[in-house]
Amino acid sequence: MIDKNSPLPIYFQIEEQIKRKIENGEFQAHDALPSEREYAEQFEISRMTVRQAINNLVNDGYLYRQKGRGTFVADKKLEQQLNGLTSFTEDMKARGLNPSSKLLSFEIIPADKKISGELHISLYAPVYEIKRIRLADDVPMALETVYMSANLIKGLTEEIINLSLYQYVENYVKLKIDYASQTLESSIASELEVTHLAIPKHSPILFIQRNTFLIDGTPLEYVKSAYRADRYKFTINISR
Repeated sequence: MIDKNSPLPIYFQIEEQIKRKIENGEFQAHDALPSEREYAEQFEISRMTVRQAINNLVNDGYLYRQKGRGTFVADKKLEQQLNGLTSFTEDMKARGLNPSSKLLSFEIIPADKKISGELHISLYAPVYEIKRIRLADDVPMALETVYMSANLIKGLTEEIINLSLYQYVENYVKLKIDYASQTLESSIASELEVTHLAIPKHSPILFIQRNTFLIDGTPLEYVKSAYRADRYKFTINISR
């Protein structure tokens, strides 16, 4: 119910009510929500107030709109802890999901100034450039570009890339991965990201840069990823 005497804004109360119904399973993924008019009549409030609540939930990834059809409940976001270093493949398998990749391109290119600086290698040294879509249960989750030194990791093939790079590096190349540094920032999806991630234009994305290092401090990879903000979220535990 909505308490019009509460200090909490009415739109916020509507948001919380809808979120509770999603969390307790009353609203399932892809269920249609009642219309703004129905909510307005039910609570005897303006449609503008309802629209503000719905817009906030769409922006937060709880709901999505389809033009001419209405508003629907979004799929639950996948949550990744930032406390441990795992590959996308390892993370998806731990959730009981089937990870896969769609390779867009795989080539050896000369390192430019940015890449050579990130990998601590000479300018124009050969590097693998791997562009792929990462999927979970066949749903696109991220558009990823990986750079690795071709002098450090020899013999990389498309077949290896389609499995798990981390497992190949540790189990076959016998290099020990130690830690990674990540930066996250929000952005708006580019045309390329909209196409490959199957999301609407102007959708928010989580842009992540990841630098992974071996136990001796040697950079293993420099990765740029665009994650769907409607399907993915990151959490971190902080201790004092």
